[in-house]
Amino acid sequence: MRLLYKGGKIFDPEFRGEADLLVENGKIVRLGKADATWEAEVIREISGMLIFPGLVDLHTHLREPGSEHRETIATGIAAAARGGYTTIFAMPNTNPAVDNPQIVEFIRSKARSVDSITVEPIAAITRDRKGEELAPIGELAQAGVRILSDDGSSVANPRLMRQAMQYAAMFDLIISDHCEDPYLAKGGAMNEGVTSTKLGLPPLPALAEEVIVARDLMLAQETGARLHLAHISTKISVELLRQAKEKGARVTAEVTPHHLLLTEEAVRGYNTNLKVNPPLRTEEDRQALITALADGTIDAIATDHAPWARHEKEVEFDVAPFGMVGLETALAAIWTKLVMPGELSAQRAIEALSTRPCQIVGTQGGRILEGARADFVIFNPDQIWEVDPNNFASKGKNTPFAGWKLQGRVIETVARGKVVYRWEK
Repeated sequence: MRLLYKGGKIFDPEFRGEADLLVENGKIVRLGKADATWEAEVIREISGMLIFPGLVDLHTHLREPGSEHRETIATGIAAAARGGYTTIFAMPNTNPAVDNPQIVEFIRSKARSVDSITVEPIAAITRDRKGEELAPIGELAQAGVRILSDDGSSVANPRLMRQAMQYAAMFDLIISDHCEDPYLAKGGAMNEGVTSTKLGLPPLPALAEEVIVARDLMLAQETGARLHLAHISTKISVELLRQAKEKGARVTAEVTPHHLLLTEEAVRGYNTNLKVNPPLRTEEDRQALITALADGTIDAIATDHAPWARHEKEVEFDVAPFGMVGLETALAAIWTKLVMPGELSAQRAIEALSTRPCQIVGTQGGRILEGARADFVIFNPDQIWEVDPNNFASKGKNTPFAGWKLQGRVIETVARGKVVYRWEK
């Protein structure tokens, strides 16, 4: 079926302006001013709307297999499509962990059965993510895995991490690094500082992140491995990243919407939906993250979507699990709180949410041009809506943005030429 979108404003790294767009057989086949030769079975009039490349999330927790009461591959896909995502990378901290080709194929098969967006499994660095021996990296590479990570915990043993990077470099795989020294972080619930002292909550120091960032940047430079720093959160981490890039290290980095928009001060209400790892940091850290994202030092925005069942979060703050959901709010939150006030350009926001993640991994997407795969989002920049987690497609309702009024709504998500989500009034 041919789809024609008329009157939208396109955002692409090489083109920004009004154009019509024709989709056929999963591809964008025409781009420009439609005329009588642009035949289509379905025509969408989208004057005033924006057309973004489909969003790409490098950091999603789908929970399946093993924790389907929190999320399933199907519900995670539905949440992603609602948020404008056409490709998501699924983290391996499942039960069992994604540490062999059979589980990689299980996730791919489940995603294919939904017939919606693209799901790319990330595989574990170590067997069962225990940090004791390497997973079969060569077999995982043959299975088509592009990224390795023990996310949820770091590889504490530097010798083992060095070996992991050496093997990853052989297969040109990316190490997505959860930067946290487990000994410094042990027992921590929120950022260490005056606020944690006043609230009486166990501190989790910024240093726990920064020492692993420094260590693994050195290991990456020594091994030539491709290193991706997941959810960095501190000013010093940014400075270390910037220095490494200047030295030519093969390193990229992501930041989450919640670390861009919130600080440790938000924790004063003891809302467990604000308990995340790494924890929300200081205003100085937040500003450093925004600056680094704007100038390209930080490459991508990733959600770290981490759904939990309600009863798991409805406990005391210091014993609650880390994580919040983010797929359905990320674009609108970034648009409302950073783009509209002028702290981040719209073009840079879309690059960080779509184009740059595709470039990092080498996957299709991130572009609006003739011949490209038809992965794109129709976005109404004027529509105001209130975040209500009860309306989420995700099983996880653990968002700190409940009740926030956001401006900008995903109207339609198209993945491989198929409409996988359409907002209905």
